[in-house]
Amino acid sequence: MSEIVFLVEEAPEGGLTARALGESIFTQAETLEALREEVRDAVRCHFPEGEGPAVIRLHYVRDEVLAA
Repeated sequence: MSEIVFLVEEAPEGGLTARALGESIFTQAETLEALREEVRDAVRCHFPEGEGPAVIRLHYVRDEVLAA
C-alpha cells in the first residue's frame, strides 16, 4: 500500500476527527498537531509492521452555511 487518505472534519462537540477512506480507522483529537500524531499512531496499530502505507494524506473538509 502506498497511500492512505483520512477525511478530517471539525467535530460538533469541538476538536477534530479523522476517518480513513477504505479502512476501519477512526481517531480524534483537540488540536491539529495532536490529530496528526493520533493518525500516525492509529495507522501503526492497524497494519502489521512493514505492510502500512508509505504516505498518510489528510483531506480537510469544512462545511460553511450562509444565510440566503
